[in-house]
Parts: sequence; structure tokens; C-alpha cells
Amino acid sequence: MGTIGDGRLKLGIGTPYVDGVVTTGPAMREYAQTVEACGVESVWTVEHVIEADDYEPRYSYSATGHMPARFIPMADPLEILAFYAGCTSTITLGTAVMVAPLHSPVVLAKRVATLANLSGDRLVVGLGIGWQKEEYASVGVPYADRGARLDECIDAMRVLWADRPATYHGRFVTFDAVHLVPPPPRPTIPIILGGNTPPAIARAARVADGWYPHAMPPDQFAEAAAFLRDEVRQAGRKPEDVPISVTPASASAEREMDVDWVQQYVTHGATRLVIRPGVTSPDGVGAVRDKIDRYREQVLDRLVVPDLP
Repeated sequence: MGTIGDGRLKLGIGTPYVDGVVTTGPAMREYAQTVEACGVESVWTVEHVIEADDYEPRYSYSATGHMPARFIPMADPLEILAFYAGCTSTITLGTAVMVAPLHSPVVLAKRVATLANLSGDRLVVGLGIGWQKEEYASVGVPYADRGARLDECIDAMRVLWADRPATYHGRFVTFDAVHLVPPPPRPTIPIILGGNTPPAIARAARVADGWYPHAMPPDQFAEAAAFLRDEVRQAGRKPEDVPISVTPASASAEREMDVDWVQQYVTHGATRLVIRPGVTSPDGVGAVRDKIDRYREQVLDRLVVPDLP
């Protein structure tokens, strides 16, 4: 089966962060091979290095400042994608997102380049700055200036991937005449950026190869997407240079299959829809095929994809 979509609208799917699935090789192999066989264009991972027992409630996607679930088995995102790469051949592999300032840009550039090579150049790197102060403290990185750290991470990695030798002088990372060997298949690897705030959206418009907001309802998405397009044009770029991936946000699982609800995201510029896996146990991995088929028939095939404004 070919990739689902008409070329302008892609279908991605998340990773099932469930004990017995994400922690078990055979279940993850079955999952990855099933979604690829179903024609899904991409599969996505997320990151939290740790979760504090009693964190400061700074989670901006809920009214309480707390995450909706606790202690999800959130395995390392790049390690999962490396596993997926070894048991698939065509599906795009993406992070949405990694908390970039928690990592050394040089080490991250090396890991990403390695995975890009071994996967056959199928990698898309989604980056963000996160929100959990305790997570930053646990790896010894100051919470302040995390936006500036993200900026330097992007710049430094791109220099390492493209230049021979590579030199970069920033506030947080510096190197002179170094070689990242082996380099990635191409001089750059696509970087998309998360974040719902105006500074995060403006950053995506200036420097990213895509934008992936989180848990954004349709009315907010419409405003944010319009703001993104304005910022893209001010940066001298075109809207198609910064495509939008989105998981249509709703507290109700039924909304995911509501074509009118999803249409709002597509109308306002989403070009990749990433659905939740809907897997709750190892026994349910095979059922993802039914979900993908239903989503294609009930939603994807009925959506109207407009031209970019």
C-alpha cells in the first residue's frame, strides 16, 4: 500500500507509550511494521528525560499546570526511532519533540546524523524547549535562556552537518575546525519546531523546516497558523517552506474521527495530521490497522485540502 494522502496532506501516527508495548521489542516491531504496511507516512516519538515526583506546575497545556497523566513510560525518542528504522524501510521517523537544551548540540548532532544514515535518510527532528524546571536541573542545565540555547543548538548542528571543517562560536557552544564523521546523507536534516507561544512560532517561521504545535484547539490553531504565515513572509520565506504538522486536540477520543473537527485544522493550513495510536496493551497492537483504515475512510478521504493562502 502506498502512503496515505493526496500529496498535500499526510497522515502520521504517534508511538504507543504503554508498558508491555514500548518496553518490548516484539510489540514495537509489530507496531512499526503494521503502521508502515497500512501506508502511514510517518511515526513520531516524544521526550521527557525524567518526570519529577512533585514538579512546579508549569505545564502550559492544561488549566492546572499539570500533565494529564503521570509516569508514562516515555522511552528515549531517538533510540525508539533507531529500533523502528531497523524493522521498517519507507516510513518517515520523527521526534515531536525532543527538549533540545537538555542535550549537548554536538552529541545530538552526532546521534541524529548516525540515525539519518542508518535509516536511509528518513529522519525529521522535532525540537522544543520543554517546561519542567526539575528536568533541566536533573541534567545540570540552567532553565533560564533555554530559548537561546535552542537557537544555538539548531545553528551548531547545521554547521556540523554541512561544513568540513566546522567552526561555531556561541554563548553556550563553541568549537573550531572540527569534523563530524560520518556526516549525514545530505548537508542538512529537516528540523521542525514545537511550541505554541508567539516567540516559539516566530522562531519556527525564521529557521525551521516545519512547525508542530501541541494540544492546540482549532480556534487557537487558526490564529496561530495565520501568525506563522505572517512571520514566514516577514522572514522572506514562503508558507510551503514551513509546513504544519498537528495532532487535532481534544479531550474526547470521538473528536479524532469527527471530520468537521479535523477539517478546521486542514482549512487553516495543517499539511500533516498525526493521530494517536489508540493502543492500550500488547494485545491491542494489531488493532491499530483497523483504526488507520477507519480514519482513512471516515476522515481523511472526506477532507478538503485548500491551497495555501
